[in-house]
Amino acid sequence: MPKILIAEDDHTMVSLLKTLLKMEGYDVVEVDVHDDIPSAVTRERPDTLLMDVHLGRKSGMEIVEKIRKNPEQLQINIVMTSGMNMKDECLRRGANHFLLKPFMPDDLLNLLMG
Repeated sequence: MPKILIAEDDHTMVSLLKTLLKMEGYDVVEVDVHDDIPSAVTRERPDTLLMDVHLGRKSGMEIVEKIRKNPEQLQINIVMTSGMNMKDECLRRGANHFLLKPFMPDDLLNLLMG
């Protein structure tokens, strides 16, 4: 069962995503955005990291760059999300995909299956 790590500061969004992804058969783990997210990635070893660009005082962009510097984490599928279209910057910084919020559940599921 593929494992997805969610790093998102909107608790409603986390709840919705967890429900959706679990119904689709994914193993879903939530990381507190105040924790060290790269360490959580090392600990949890997810297939996909689903992460918001803006995480309170933290930048998802900086976190992606840090994760990509770790050779053991190069294979992780990173999907970044934001209410602003930051696709080009996210992809340039190391994300595999970008979803503009609000996105349809099928858009996320298609990315995960693709």
